[in-house]
Amino acid sequence: MQTSSPTGSAERAGRREMIGLAVLSLPTILVALDMSVLYMALPHLGSDLGADGVQQLWITDVYGFMIAGLLITMGNLGDRIGRRRLLLIGAAAFSVASVLAAYSTSPEILIAARALLGIAGATLMPSTLTLLTTMFKDPAQQATAIGVWMGCFLGGTTLGPIVGGAMLEFFWWGSVFLLGVPVMVILLITAPRTLPEYRDPEAGPIDLLSVVLSLAGILPVTYGLKEISQQGPEAFPILAVAFGAVFGLLFLRRQRRVSNPLLDPSLFRNRTFSPAVATTTLAGLLSGAQLFVYLYLQLVVELPPLQAALWMLPMGLTTLVSIQVGPFLAKRMRPGHVMAGGLVVVAAGYLMITQVGPDGGLGLLVGGLVAIAAGIGPTAGLSASLAMGSVRPEQAGGAAAANETAAEFGIAMGVALIGMVGTSVYRHEIDGAMPPGLPAQVSDAARESAAGAAGAVRQLDGQAAVDLTDAAHNALATALNGTAWASVGVAVGLVLLTVTALRHVPPVGKEPGPEQV
Repeated sequence: MQTSSPTGSAERAGRREMIGLAVLSLPTILVALDMSVLYMALPHLGSDLGADGVQQLWITDVYGFMIAGLLITMGNLGDRIGRRRLLLIGAAAFSVASVLAAYSTSPEILIAARALLGIAGATLMPSTLTLLTTMFKDPAQQATAIGVWMGCFLGGTTLGPIVGGAMLEFFWWGSVFLLGVPVMVILLITAPRTLPEYRDPEAGPIDLLSVVLSLAGILPVTYGLKEISQQGPEAFPILAVAFGAVFGLLFLRRQRRVSNPLLDPSLFRNRTFSPAVATTTLAGLLSGAQLFVYLYLQLVVELPPLQAALWMLPMGLTTLVSIQVGPFLAKRMRPGHVMAGGLVVVAAGYLMITQVGPDGGLGLLVGGLVAIAAGIGPTAGLSASLAMGSVRPEQAGGAAAANETAAEFGIAMGVALIGMVGTSVYRHEIDGAMPPGLPAQVSDAARESAAGAAGAVRQLDGQAAVDLTDAAHNALATALNGTAWASVGVAVGLVLLTVTALRHVPPVGKEPGPEQV
């Protein structure tokens, strides 16, 4: 991590930079919000546009696929044409795609519009993060600014379902996309006056084969992990992951051989950057239990979707606060120790969730989620700050893209792997508790998923419906406990990683000793 300037003191940011931080917060919130804002609108897409189940999945997922696939390319492009210029191009494209999505007349048009939104979003994310490192030279200020940036991203993700539910109370489903238009117009007006421009004067032309190899590596892996989380370890998703892994290795091999790599291989020889990015990836695994939290709230506690999202709000608000605590503490103690302490709190929160049962577990669940949020904030903010602060300015675009791609992969792996744990536990539990004498169609639906069990119950009446409901609630609560235990293991592993691999990093703003360089 850069802890000082060459002269021993870094230039501190002033009023213009603080305004610029506020400007950069706008697209960050919006890109994150668009990832989850459609959760509440899916039933409307089915009725209004006639989107079937597969089309609804693509409407939801193609946005994230395009962002994940193009982050590295766009981070590299920003270094060549200018990071502010790429941000403005992305903002304009995001506005146009938002209008197209809002007024889509068919599922196919909406899928295409969501893909365009993903492409535009991929230009915005690395541009915002790299511009922050250009604007904030002082290590302490930079860590705080990146913490604000990360808080906006996590806050946008949390607010997505709530905003989507509120918009649908008063407007049609397309209104959720129009939120982006005024935000991007404000960005287009204010960015030229408040944000600096930066480009790498020595950057060569983009290696198009590297772009193709990166897409061929990232997209199949992301798609495969997503499908595994929904269908289980079936042949085609596993083949997709293997296919992507092969092309990912080819991509990395080419980066070591070309003179103008899309992703600088020397980044991963940096003893701070590599463990920081690894922490970001593994921390993404901790999101895998969130699906079962939502299922528990809606199917066991029987809350409507909007109320379920509101019960998640304390977690989101706590994250916004705790993410700012990390840089403050990291001025006084080693960042690795701050992150490890937070991850111990995360493990404690998941331990609380392992005790949530099918009856009266709402308070314990929300308490556990708040503890998780209190602990994960320092890790989320400091891992990004350490990664970006450890590289040279001309490497910032690639570093930001690599860090954000790692986060996307971590989340996808968490949903797939911890999701499989929860699904396996659920099916094992309900197999042993299924009421006898149920029709085959009903029992098969109940075994498939908790949502399938809820639908199956509506086909029954009397004692059979009560017994199947109890069995499904018990199985889902046990599945939630299983995902929580898996998350405890991930959190403990992260504690060991941060304590050992980042032990050389001094407190923010302190000069590293000779053994720490």
